[in-house]
Amino acid sequence: MKKVIFKSVPFDKVLVTLALESGVDAVMVEKDKVADVRALGRVKVITPEDMPVVELTKKADEEVAVKAIKAGKDVVLKKGWEIIPVENILAQVDTLALECESLDRAVLAAGILERGCDTVVVLPEGGADLKQIVAELKLSQGTMELQTATVTAIEPAGLGHRVCVDTISVLKRGQGMLIGNSSAFSFLVHAETESNPYVAARPFRVNAGAVHAYAQMPGDKTTYLDELAAGTDVLIVGADGATSLATVGRVKVEVRPMLLITAEVKTAGGTKTGQVFLQNAETIRVVSDKGEPVSVVTLKVGDKILVRTDEAGRHFGMRIKEDIKEG
Repeated sequence: MKKVIFKSVPFDKVLVTLALESGVDAVMVEKDKVADVRALGRVKVITPEDMPVVELTKKADEEVAVKAIKAGKDVVLKKGWEIIPVENILAQVDTLALECESLDRAVLAAGILERGCDTVVVLPEGGADLKQIVAELKLSQGTMELQTATVTAIEPAGLGHRVCVDTISVLKRGQGMLIGNSSAFSFLVHAETESNPYVAARPFRVNAGAVHAYAQMPGDKTTYLDELAAGTDVLIVGADGATSLATVGRVKVEVRPMLLITAEVKTAGGTKTGQVFLQNAETIRVVSDKGEPVSVVTLKVGDKILVRTDEAGRHFGMRIKEDIKEG
C-alpha cells in the first residue's frame, strides 16, 4: 500500500482539514505550524526538513538522490520529474517519494516500473483531487479476473459456525468477498446490501460462510474466516472485478443452519470444481454472471455465478509451490 502525504506549505487550515478527512498518512507543514495540525486531529506531522527535495534537472541529480536515499534520508523528487530518471532511481533503491500535483500524476507515480514509488507527496494544487488520490492509492487493489461457474449442487449441511464480517465501510450492490473451501476456487459472496420485507439491509456486512473457509485477502494472501478480527483489512471485490480494501469493525460467529454449494468451471485444462458452506437464509447471496445478487434460498442447479479460480497451495495464507490437493 502506498503512503500519501499532504504538503501544506504554506499552511492552509482548510486544506489540512480536507487531508485529515481524506485519510492521508501524514501532513507536512512548517515547524511553527506542527501544533496547529495536531490540534485538528491525530495524524503524523512532518516538516520539509524531514524530507529533503531533489530536483531532477540533469543526470547527476539522479546520483544525488540515490546517495541520499542509501544514506537513510527520506528523499522526495520535486514536481516535474520525468519517468526515465525515476525508473533509473527506482532500479537502485528500495524507497522513493515523488511530489504530485494531480490525480493523474499520482497514479502515474504509483505505477512506474510496475512497482512505483512508495510515497506520494500531494502538493496544495492537488487538494481538489486528494480524496480520489487516497482512494486510488490506498483502497484500490486493482482488478481481479473472475470466472463464470455453473452451480452443480445445493445441499443442506446441518448446523455450523458461520462468520459475519461487519466492516466499517458501506458496501455497494455487486460487492462482496471471495470465499471458498479451497484457495483455488472461491465464490463471490455478496454483501447484505439488499432489503426484504423481514430484514433491513446491512450494507456494511458480508455473511461470509463457515469458520474454516478461506477468504481472499489483500496482497495475494488468504486467511481463515475464523482468524479475522477488528482492525483487519479485508479484500472487497466487485462483480466487475474491481477490488478495494475495507477494515473489519466486528466479527460475529454464531451457530446457524448451513448449505453446501458446489459449482464448476470449464477450462482449457479441464473442469475445476469448488465448494463453499454458506448460511441457509434469504439474506445470504452469491453473485450471478450478470452481476446481480442471488439469494442462496432461490439459487438453483444450473445457475451461473461469479467465482475466482486459482492454483492451490497456501501456507499461513501465503502462496507456495507444493504438490497439494484440497477437497
